[in-house]
Amino acid sequence: MIKTISKYMLLAVIALLCVNVWAQTLKWRDMYQVKKKDTLFGIAKSYGITLEELITANPDMKVAGYELKKGDYIFIPYPSTQKPAASATQRALSSSADVRNRAIRVGVMLPLHNVDGDGKRMVEYYRGLLMGCDSLRQQGISTEVYAWNVSADADVRQTLLKAEAKKCDIIFGPLYTKQVRPLADFCKTAGIKLVIPFSIGGDEVVRNPQVYQVYQSTDELNNATIDAFLERFAKQHPVFIDCNDSTSKKGIFTSALRNQFSARGIKYSITNLRSPEDAFAKAFSRTQPNVVVLNTGRSPELSVALAKINGLTANAPGIVISLFGYTEWLMYTKQHLDHFFKYNTYIPTTFYYNPLSTKTQQLENSYRRWFSMPMQYALPRFALTGYDHAQFFLRGLHKYGKAFMGTKEQNVYTALQTPMSFQRVGNGGMQNVAFMLIHYTYDRKIESLAY
Repeated sequence: MIKTISKYMLLAVIALLCVNVWAQTLKWRDMYQVKKKDTLFGIAKSYGITLEELITANPDMKVAGYELKKGDYIFIPYPSTQKPAASATQRALSSSADVRNRAIRVGVMLPLHNVDGDGKRMVEYYRGLLMGCDSLRQQGISTEVYAWNVSADADVRQTLLKAEAKKCDIIFGPLYTKQVRPLADFCKTAGIKLVIPFSIGGDEVVRNPQVYQVYQSTDELNNATIDAFLERFAKQHPVFIDCNDSTSKKGIFTSALRNQFSARGIKYSITNLRSPEDAFAKAFSRTQPNVVVLNTGRSPELSVALAKINGLTANAPGIVISLFGYTEWLMYTKQHLDHFFKYNTYIPTTFYYNPLSTKTQQLENSYRRWFSMPMQYALPRFALTGYDHAQFFLRGLHKYGKAFMGTKEQNVYTALQTPMSFQRVGNGGMQNVAFMLIHYTYDRKIESLAY
C-alpha cells in the first residue's frame, strides 16, 4: 500500500533527493530522527526489522564512509514479511474508480538526479510539486506519488513497464522530446492525463487528447503579445528602436507588429540607438503618448536606450512615454526598476515571480527550512512552478474528476507564479494559453493584467 504523503514523508523524500532519486513508489512506515548513541542495529531492532531492510530503505548507508549522525532523518520500512493493514475507509477509497472519491495517483517522469543542470532543476520542480501535495493534504485532498528518474539517455518505455505507471491518474513529464511520443501513446491507451511542463518539440498536443502542453511556442506568444499590444495601445504612437543587435530574434515580433500597423493604417516611427539626439527625438510624438519597442531583449542595449530616453524627456518634459518590453526584462528589475516605473512599462510573459508576495515568501521560507537551501536563482523559479502545477491539476481532478480540462471556466486555483488556462487544439489535447502583461505604473505599483 502507498501511504498518503504527509509532511514527514515529504521531509524523508527531500533528504534522499539531495543525493539520489529512486524509481519506485513511496512505501515507508515511518521516518526516524537519529539520537545520540543510536546505532543502525539498535534502530532496526527497535522497529522489528533487519539491518539489511533498514540499509536497503536508505541507500546513503551503502556509500563508503557513511556515518550515522545525530539529527539525521532515516526511512523506516515495513518488514518484508509484513504489509501495512489498510483501514476500511482506505480500502473503499482505493477501490473507487472516481478520482474525486480517493487519493489522486500522481506520476513524475523527469530527470531527477544531481548530475547536471537539467537534473538539478527538475529535482527542484519535483520538490515544489511535493510541497503542493503536502499543502493539498492539509486541505483534505489525498495523493499517492510515484517518481521515476528518466534521464536524457533513458528509454522511457522501460519505465512504462512498471506496474505503478498504469495506476496513475496524471503524469508530469517528460523533459526530452524523444520521450514524448511513447509516453503520450501510453497515456492515451491508459486514459492518463499527461502534463508536459516544459519546452519540447513535436505535435503531440495536436494529435493526442490526453496531452496538456503547458509550454507555449514563440509564435503563440508573439501572436498573443501583438493582440494585447493592439488592444492596449490603439491610441498611442509606436516608436521602434533598432538596437543593432545581430544576435537578437526579436525582429520576428517587431516585424509582425509593424505588419499589423500597416494593415490597420497605424502610423509609427523607427529610430536607431546610434542616432544623434536630434534625430532620435524626431521619432517621438508631441501630441500623442508614445510607446517604445526595442528589437532586442538584452540588458546592455536597454541601458543605452533608457539613457537616450532620459535625455529626451529632460529636454522635452512634455513628452509622454511608455515602454513595451520582453520577458527577459523581468531579470533586470534590480537595475532598472525605477525606470520601469518612470516609463509606465509593460512586460509580456507567461509567468511572474513576485518576491514581495506574502504567499511566495512563505513558500520560499518553507523550502529553505525543509531543504536547507534556497531555491535556485532562475526565472521562473522551478519549485514555484512545480507547486503551481500540483495545485492547479490536482485541485481540478479532485473537483471535476476526469472531466477536468483546465479551461478558464474550470479555474480552481490562483497561481503564485505560473497561471494556466487551457484550450482544446482541434481534436487533440489541451494547450495552455495563459498570458499576462506585468505593468509597472507611474505611482510605483505592479499589476498583473491577465488575457
